[in-house]
Amino acid sequence: MINNEQHVTITYKHMKLWKCLSVLLVVLSCSSKQDGVLPIELSMTESVYSSATIQPDSLYQVYASVSGILDVVLVEEGDLVLTKTPLFEITNNTPKLNTQNAKFTLDLAKQNYNGEAAVLNTIEDEIAAAKLKFKNDSINYYRQKILWDQNIGSKTQYEAKKLNYELATNQIKLLQSKYSRTKSELETAVKQAQNKYQSSFVTTKDFTINSKMNGKIYAIYKEPGEIVTTMEPLATIGSANRFVIELLVDEVDIVQIAKTQDVLIQLEAYANTIFNANVSKIYPKKDERNQTFTIEAIFVNPPETLYPGLSGEANIIIAKKDNVLTIPRAYLIDNNKVKTDEGIVTVKTGLKNMDYVEILSGVTKDTYIYKPE
Repeated sequence: MINNEQHVTITYKHMKLWKCLSVLLVVLSCSSKQDGVLPIELSMTESVYSSATIQPDSLYQVYASVSGILDVVLVEEGDLVLTKTPLFEITNNTPKLNTQNAKFTLDLAKQNYNGEAAVLNTIEDEIAAAKLKFKNDSINYYRQKILWDQNIGSKTQYEAKKLNYELATNQIKLLQSKYSRTKSELETAVKQAQNKYQSSFVTTKDFTINSKMNGKIYAIYKEPGEIVTTMEPLATIGSANRFVIELLVDEVDIVQIAKTQDVLIQLEAYANTIFNANVSKIYPKKDERNQTFTIEAIFVNPPETLYPGLSGEANIIIAKKDNVLTIPRAYLIDNNKVKTDEGIVTVKTGLKNMDYVEILSGVTKDTYIYKPE
């Protein structure tokens, strides 16, 4: 039998035990809540990462249109040049000799066509002589024909006079045809010689290489005395004060890029400054070597000093939203699930950046979520 005093003692111990268990459960529950986080509302942007390189606008490489030896470099790196400013002079005696020979050929063709000893003058003299012979043979023929019609003279004499007349007629026709043909050939020869001379003269002028634009000399690749070919660049010229930002975007992100999108630029040379820019051009051809597309952007307010080749990083802003429900990206499981007090819950996501992801449905701002182990 348990007396009243013992019953009170046991009941008191049970109550104390239950009190301790209750406190423990409360502590564990609070600890569990403290490990979880609540979704929060943020202004959120989604961007595409890209490497960035600064290049002058309208950058082009200077090539020679002829081969030879580089004789004189007329500019230095960093010089400002105008359109048609001479940059280089190349020497090669062969084109100069070809020009001289073409000039000799042209002079000879002109001399043959209309000079004092022109070929056409000789043919004209032959035609004049043939006409005199034709006139004489014509007179003899018709005189003999009149006599033959009166049965005077022999048939042999008549036929001989007739043959001479016909031969003289044909000779004039042949010489006139020869004159026309020779004149046409000489005219053609003069035109061909003129074209060849002009072509060789243009080639000779190509030995002075001029600038095709107003800009700055950014690089010179050849020294005087070196061999110049049409396959190797001599220099690089670009705009002196206009620069573009070349961005390399991965092929998985290119469909999200559009003109005028905002770009945030951070250059190595200006490590603590973020520059704003806008997408200005999208090149449609993919670089098969690195599976990227080239994008160009223009600074909104460019730095005071820029050089070709400056590099950095860029983020192209593809979407912006204010007051969106977000969770830390590290708390997302398999891209569409989160861990809650009720277990694993499927969520619908929206914008994403490096730190946060937008939650469209599945949890509310009062739902505790937990970081996956």
